Amino acid sequence: MRTKEDIESYLLRSGLSAREVAPSLWVVDEPGAGEHIVVTLADPVVVFRVKVMALAEVKAKDKLFETLLALNATDMVHGAYGIAEGAVVLTCTLRLEHLDYSEFQGTLDDFSLALAKHYDLLAVHRTKRSS
Repeated sequence: MRTKEDIESYLLRSGLSAREVAPSLWVVDEPGAGEHIVVTLADPVVVFRVKVMALAEVKAKDKLFETLLALNATDMVHGAYGIAEGAVVLTCTLRLEHLDYSEFQGTLDDFSLALAKHYDLLAVHRTKRSS
């Protein structure tokens, strides 16, 4: 059975900047996209989550949702895009019991890749902001 100490060890081993901001809740700084991946230990699972964009920034939600569903079906290995608290989020839930470092790191890597690879594709759905 994996524990909080295993998650802390995986975070340290990853080499990424991470800090525990509450008991069993860490913020990992994703260097490529400059986003913050939140890792939460909620036994019996570990939840990874990153906010991608606020829905208030989206001009045509139906087109965005179609894009997100297509990405979920074709381009995501770990996790999926969803909607939570007025935002598009990327989230993944893994069982803690047999979680190993490779699976943990693979999820962080997949999030980083998705954020970088999908940025332009998702950015076209944002409204233009005036200067």
